[in-house]
Amino acid sequence: MPRPGAPTQFRRQFPPTRWACEFNAALTMPFFRWLVGPSKVVEVEVGGLRQRSEVHIEKCRYLESSGCVGMCVNMCKVPTQDFFTNEFGLPLTMNPNMSCEMIYGQVPPPLEEDPALKQACYPSLCSMSTSSAPACPKLQ
Repeated sequence: MPRPGAPTQFRRQFPPTRWACEFNAALTMPFFRWLVGPSKVVEVEVGGLRQRSEVHIEKCRYLESSGCVGMCVNMCKVPTQDFFTNEFGLPLTMNPNMSCEMIYGQVPPPLEEDPALKQACYPSLCSMSTSSAPACPKLQ
């Protein structure tokens, strides 16, 4: 069932087409810079087609500041993917690793299959990092 307000308008104006994916990637650069830092739009393959709908964040300011893989995944990646994919109807996959990839038009994997949810802590950034923990404890 469509939800009232902005998501409905967004779905109408930006159906999941190549143009909508490329347009949203272009908008992400100036509007997200304050949060994540410098980025650029690059070409990526989505559904067998090449399009300029990937935003490559050079070095994520949010992850660098928090120093926590769990915060990145739980407070940025998963909610942003969910919002764009389910609320706005425009698939978005985020692949974080200090320099994040935001791929508009690519359906995110199910959470139980997402490699980001198995990511270990960054030893140089996180005090909870241990060699015996295969994944960040905040992801469990």
